[in-house]
Amino acid sequence: MINAISFKKTSALAAAALALTFAALPVQEAEARRGRNAALAAGLIGGALIGGALLAPRAYAAPVYGHGPVYVDEPVCYRVRERVWDDYRGRWVRVTRRVCE
Repeated sequence: MINAISFKKTSALAAAALALTFAALPVQEAEARRGRNAALAAGLIGGALIGGALLAPRAYAAPVYGHGPVYVDEPVCYRVRERVWDDYRGRWVRVTRRVCE
């Protein structure tokens, strides 16, 4: 299964490869017979527009919530500085701890 991101990257890479292929073609004299140059220009512009539309970020609808705000009693927290014995260092050290009620 191909996810949307890898599809977008693959599409962008294919569009870039196609654009580079057309850019590498030899340039001919400007002539109005049979409209070849106009068709090439129209194809490049149309490909850019379609590629931009495919790679544009999608708009999402606003989220729908319940019937009103929900209030949650959050605990009251505060910080306390204490002296504790550190066995690794072999001495008393000061630490700051968070205490919630």
